[in-house]
Amino acid sequence: MWTCIAVVLLWGRSGGGTEKASTSAPMEYTSADFNDKLHSGKTMFIYFEQQVSSTIALFLAELEQSANALQHYGVLVGKVNCNKEPVHEYCAEEKALNTAFLFRGGKEFLGFNLDTVFDVNSIVSEVLFAILREEIKYVHTETDLLAMEKAARGRKDIALGYVSSLGTQEHRSMMETAYVYGSKYQFILITGGPVLNHLSVDETSRSSHVWFLHCRAHGGSMTSEHCPSTRMSKPLSTLSLHSFLQLMEAPLVSEVYDDPSSVQPPQFPYQDTPQVFLFSRPATKLEDLDTATALAWRLRGLALLVLVHRQSPAVKTLDEYNAAYRLPEKGSEVKYLHSNSTDELLELFTNQEEEDDDDEEDEEDEGSEEEDLDSKLHMLDDEIAVSVFENRLNLPDADSLAQLTSDNFHATVAESSLTVALFYLPWEAVSKTFLSSFIDVAERLEDSEVQMCVVDCTEWTDLCAAESGGSPPIPFRPVTVFPTVLLLRPEESAQHYGGMLGAEALHRFIVLSQPASPARLSTQEEVTSFLQEVPLPGLAGYKPDRALGLFKTQADAAVRPFTEAAKSLRGEALTGLLTDGLAEKWAAEHNVDLPAVLVFPSWGARTRPSALTASTSAEEMLSRISTALLHPLPELTVENLPSFLSLGRGLLLLFVGEEEDEIGRRQNQALLEEMLGVVELGGERMERYLVCWIHLGRTPAGMSVLGSYLGSMPPLPALVLTHLPSGSEIYQYSPNTPIMASSVLQWVQRVEDGAEAAAGTLGRDSWPPAAEFFDFLKIMDVQEPGSSRQQTPEAKVEEGVAVDRAGEESSSSFPAHDKPPHTEL
Repeated sequence: MWTCIAVVLLWGRSGGGTEKASTSAPMEYTSADFNDKLHSGKTMFIYFEQQVSSTIALFLAELEQSANALQHYGVLVGKVNCNKEPVHEYCAEEKALNTAFLFRGGKEFLGFNLDTVFDVNSIVSEVLFAILREEIKYVHTETDLLAMEKAARGRKDIALGYVSSLGTQEHRSMMETAYVYGSKYQFILITGGPVLNHLSVDETSRSSHVWFLHCRAHGGSMTSEHCPSTRMSKPLSTLSLHSFLQLMEAPLVSEVYDDPSSVQPPQFPYQDTPQVFLFSRPATKLEDLDTATALAWRLRGLALLVLVHRQSPAVKTLDEYNAAYRLPEKGSEVKYLHSNSTDELLELFTNQEEEDDDDEEDEEDEGSEEEDLDSKLHMLDDEIAVSVFENRLNLPDADSLAQLTSDNFHATVAESSLTVALFYLPWEAVSKTFLSSFIDVAERLEDSEVQMCVVDCTEWTDLCAAESGGSPPIPFRPVTVFPTVLLLRPEESAQHYGGMLGAEALHRFIVLSQPASPARLSTQEEVTSFLQEVPLPGLAGYKPDRALGLFKTQADAAVRPFTEAAKSLRGEALTGLLTDGLAEKWAAEHNVDLPAVLVFPSWGARTRPSALTASTSAEEMLSRISTALLHPLPELTVENLPSFLSLGRGLLLLFVGEEEDEIGRRQNQALLEEMLGVVELGGERMERYLVCWIHLGRTPAGMSVLGSYLGSMPPLPALVLTHLPSGSEIYQYSPNTPIMASSVLQWVQRVEDGAEAAAGTLGRDSWPPAAEFFDFLKIMDVQEPGSSRQQTPEAKVEEGVAVDRAGEESSSSFPAHDKPPHTEL
């Protein structure tokens, strides 16, 4: 679910959305600086500040947030303070009070009234529209459009966009896409007029539309004055428009000699597109191809058409079927049918599109009926809150779980070897959403020794603040982030769960936390059983990491730090401990000196573990084991991303697309081998970075990540350097340079030397309370001044309290001003 990944990578724009994170402030130029930049010919968007009213202050805030977006297009954004550094040509003019100016080629290019550049979307769209004024055509009548089509025939295809008004998010999406694809397609913009009747669009419609006009391939063979057109079915955004244009480049008809069940599903970038299969026989080969081509034109933008040749012995489909289809959400499942006409096949997908449109209209109607609630929800600005609102009638009930309170805490924890406690706020959106996952896990573990409990922190504030009021002390730090899951054991410090807020991840963590850590192994049979790939209860198919400590005796000085490290690894890896003769035997077999630790990562071979020297420091021991468990070139997924980000290392991140055939697989494998070479050749120098990769076929969310990183989708493969501890810059390896280990290392060195320009910037924005009344502790402090200590609890941390190694990535903070940055991947 994408909302999960959004929380951990970056909070930036996707699809031309409103910028919520200010990533680089516009430069305040002196008069001399302005003139230098002007005469250099750089494109600049400048406001000459004379006096600041409330309206001007709002504009300056939006100008600041637009600086990062426009820098991707080579536009410098800034202001000149006329009170400090007057530029006489502009600071002396009254009209400059409400005008921002675009400079290009050493002179003033255009002036914008502040009424037209009122937010980030309008600033970006209007500036790009002005820059591209020669490339983007504006039509008003059908005659204007027909003239443009005639001029484009045999030369270029046309991307035709309708937006109800300029300066909107949709207008920005069109401009950003035109900036990238302007040399390939002719872009035309419509905001109204008689041409809408030709396009069958209601002039009162506020919905944006995009059409692709196929003019390039229909130069002299057109039976109509107008070029054939395909309408984009998805809502207009930068990423959806990019995907649509890629889909228009797909082959019209693909011919295969395999059974549909053996044909690979559409690969990147068409992985979300249905497939339609028609069958051809040798006797009617040409007629079948004509039928397939005609249907493919009607399905353009809705589905990909595949023509299957029945004469191939690989085709096993029964003769009674003459068509088949595969939907993207159904994976590899193929549905077979007998169709009497191509219209029946077309209805399968056009009806689905109409149903989607009806659903959108129904949602709009429902939203208008509950306008007050919806406006409050919008104030939350949180997709999870939207999910809670939509499912408000089916929210889970925490009463089905045991309730931990200040009165029964110690007695309840003492009853079980493992108690898992959820600390939550019943009114908070993420807590409500995660509660259903927590209940799901509780039901799965109902017959186990694990005790699942919840703590309502609006009612038991003293327990959540770790205030015991007596002996024994509360075994955890004050809980300030919600929801939080703690694993509690009798007479031990609490262990913090720092994984994904989902049922599968939490269930796996709890199951891996149940075995003793470390397990005392005294016989060869016990060691063999420990290392065997036997599925754990409820974790069929999951292969956990393992670590084995080898010590001469139980009294060895390194036993205690290994034991502490093993406790910290509970939930993430299984650990075992050998002593005496058995340990000496294993040490001899693996040619290591005692004391030592053998690490068996899940991705490696069991017969060749990594051998580590044991340390007398628990922290160092944990660090060594964690490093040995880390894959030298890990594949990032939605699930493992938080744990990798928690390492605090920069990401040298390779994006690869879905492999279409064996050649594609070999190319991707060659790329991964080069990246492994980066790790090996770089040695200690590369230890500050996590060299990793994302497969966009298995992790489609990576497309949005890459598009947000760079402002548009680059060609694949793409290599970026991001999440640097030293700053928020994003660097892109040149798409025109082959990815080779030596070249990548040289590029990284140039980045470190400051010789490479950043291609983008990560967002740095925090989320304050969605509404003043949500900051309950602040209200309590006003009503009861003596309660202010609750906002900054300074309880002394007991020795041995588990450190939150994964970082507190939960979505809500108490108080809310302490929330971590909300970022998007």
